[in-house]
Amino acid sequence: MPDPRDTSPQAVQACHDLITWMIPQLDKLPRSRRFTLGERIETGLLEILEHLIAAAYGRGAAKREALQRANLRLDVVRHLWRVGYALKNIAHKQYTHGAGRLERLGKQIGGWRRSNEPQE
Repeated sequence: MPDPRDTSPQAVQACHDLITWMIPQLDKLPRSRRFTLGERIETGLLEILEHLIAAAYGRGAAKREALQRANLRLDVVRHLWRVGYALKNIAHKQYTHGAGRLERLGKQIGGWRRSNEPQE
């Protein structure tokens, strides 16, 4: 059976990998934050993945719109991740690693968006 990674755009796979890394980190949040902050971050990441998959199948304006939505949602997730760190609910090492992965995903989405801008 072929590996689905072979056909998925790089940003889709990066988001998938980020989700599988981050969910166990969110499970470590204190109970008081797990069902608020943790849930919002997890839901945001899943929405980003949905938008990226829609972009992979979309064309033209639909693709650009899906990438825009993914980028906007990623910005919200970045801020929520920072809030978790500021509240001292996320260890420095995990925060740094997660922030780096979020940044790389943002660069991949940005590159994908630029490559799909209409040519003038």
